[in-house]
Amino acid sequence: MLQVEQVTKKYGKLTANRDISFTVDEGQIAVLLGPNGAGKSTIIKCISGLLRFGGKILINGNDNKSVDAKRLIGYVPEIPAVYELLTISEHMEFIRRAYRLEDDGYDKYLLERFELWDKKDKPGKELSKGMQQKLSICCTLLHRPRVIIFDEPMVGLDPHAIKELKKMFVELKQQGCAVLISTHMIDSVENYWDVAHIMINGSFAATKYNISGESGEKSLEELFFEITEGEKAGAAE
Repeated sequence: MLQVEQVTKKYGKLTANRDISFTVDEGQIAVLLGPNGAGKSTIIKCISGLLRFGGKILINGNDNKSVDAKRLIGYVPEIPAVYELLTISEHMEFIRRAYRLEDDGYDKYLLERFELWDKKDKPGKELSKGMQQKLSICCTLLHRPRVIIFDEPMVGLDPHAIKELKKMFVELKQQGCAVLISTHMIDSVENYWDVAHIMINGSFAATKYNISGESGEKSLEELFFEITEGEKAGAAE
């Protein structure tokens, strides 16, 4: 569903991503883990079509910048982008019209699930950071994308919204979607990830698969801290 092949992104002499390759299949949850500055958000923006890059990114076989790919992809950015003068319901209406969606009540379902329905007439400028994040999630999911990318999605959310979002991750997986989550908080992805890629300095340092019954292997948390602490120790020498 999502194919990333030898992607490199440079800003002048700085290489933010170096030869990144991975796939996210239908019904799979993949996680990008790494400390701040590891290059997670950069590769996410490349996949979402926001940055130019070297290499190839395909969405269900389509170039990621093509119209066909954009119909299939949904992107929740790290920093929500809302229109100050549009209300919550007007944001949803804007997305519905942009994608030429039928008014089937799915917008109400999403807003109710994330406790925004009773606030649907609030304009963007009056929304808290958490409410903006929840609205961003609802807008992203409204056109029922098949490939969904979340960049630090838990930041700013209240406990109820975090619980609902985690349930949503599992439901999207069950519906056959390809889900990619970028985060530096391991506990936010526990129990439902299928494959995790640990990033350091713009490259993959390790990849771990969540195999049930696996014994004698390091946990994701142990592997993460072994790699990141080792990197810190090496940098200090």
